[in-house]
Amino acid sequence: MAPARPLTLDDALTALAAGPARILAGGTDLLAATGPRLSGPVLDLSGVADLAAIETTDAGWRIGAGVTWSALADAHLPPVFDALKAAARQVGSIQIQNRATLAGNLCNASPAADGVPALIALDAVVETASPAGRRRLPVASFILGPRRTALDPGEIVSAILVPPQPGGAVSVFSKLGSRHYLVISIAMVAVVLAAEDGVVTAARVAVGACSPVAVRLGALEESLVGRPLADVAAIPAADHLAPLSPIDDVRASAAYRMDAALVLVRRALADAAGRLP
Repeated sequence: MAPARPLTLDDALTALAAGPARILAGGTDLLAATGPRLSGPVLDLSGVADLAAIETTDAGWRIGAGVTWSALADAHLPPVFDALKAAARQVGSIQIQNRATLAGNLCNASPAADGVPALIALDAVVETASPAGRRRLPVASFILGPRRTALDPGEIVSAILVPPQPGGAVSVFSKLGSRHYLVISIAMVAVVLAAEDGVVTAARVAVGACSPVAVRLGALEESLVGRPLADVAAIPAADHLAPLSPIDDVRASAAYRMDAALVLVRRALADAAGRLP
């Protein structure tokens, strides 16, 4: 059976309301998870042009669910998006980046999804659509655990919304793996930092691949605000990583992940501080 390929979001929702179907956006995760043959109906969203737009609004930025990683990496966005762009350039290979979408990365809900820490550090929100209307969930609330999301039956992710950011803020993404590309992360960090007169005014730090869902380090963020930029790399300590719950697997031990996360946090903060005036 050929996939249904609607051209509008309303048509996609109508098709989904007619019965359950596998959602296909870029297809890079769907095909890998199911093998060479897909069973059951497939709903292909690649023809919905509205899902592939990046817009700036009074409420921030709206990134359509169908925006690919390559499109995001090439988009004209302020420096606070640099972490997300850096993550975009490390999602699989160039071929994957040309097909895979931001929403697919979220819906796949891997603990090592490259885009999630940067989106959490941006306070991003997932917008979903259904025949009943729209709803919005913070990224950290949308992903419930490995391969689990808060998406209800009949819902489609329509956009990722990024609210206005602190003035002059910059961001940094740092990832550790056995190589630079085509690798599942051992640990990764995204940092958003803003400062005024050399003093930190806002800080967000998110760590991925070290818990079932990427998490922000709230206590560390509080410790950073009000401190001189020159001091930020020295502030993170092992206690700040208490929210993390890494596991032992074939890529690394839990202890190694904790040590690596602390190093990555310090490096990312030093890098971000160096980008601020």
